Amino acid sequence: MFKIRFYRPEDIDQVQRLNRVFLPEHYPPYFFDENFRRFPKAFIVAEGPNKTLVGYVMCRVERGFTRGGMFNMGHILSIAVDKGFRRMGIGTSLMLEAEKNLVNEYKADFIYLEVRVSNKPAINLYKKLGYEFLGVMPSYYHDGEDGYLMYKITSARTSKNDVKALLGDRIK
Repeated sequence: MFKIRFYRPEDIDQVQRLNRVFLPEHYPPYFFDENFRRFPKAFIVAEGPNKTLVGYVMCRVERGFTRGGMFNMGHILSIAVDKGFRRMGIGTSLMLEAEKNLVNEYKADFIYLEVRVSNKPAINLYKKLGYEFLGVMPSYYHDGEDGYLMYKITSARTSKNDVKALLGDRIK
């Protein structure tokens, strides 16, 4: 059993542990703090047994301008679930809560994320949630691995062409 809730500053040690142990990309404490300070409703955690954190998702909102106007772009920065708690719906629950808040609280017109081309379980989750491929980002990760840029439109006024205009320079 797990509980989805908003991140609190006292969660930093547990979130950093999840980040260090289960992801190859590691972030310093100020990165978590800054995103929480700016977008508190877009930083969600999953609490497991004994109030131990078993997952988190951290997001932010960026602004972009195209011929179609100004757009709020929800960006899934980092998501991790403890290996012992995978395939229990935690990743899905974290993503759904983050998406809901990005749209309702921050008016995201679309949401995007980067994912390693080798991370098949994550890619399958994102596809199940309605994310589409925009393209490949060559050597995106520090170790040289390519990444996929994936997106999900969340506003009727947003088209794939808008997403391409805003993010297309990041892909091959």
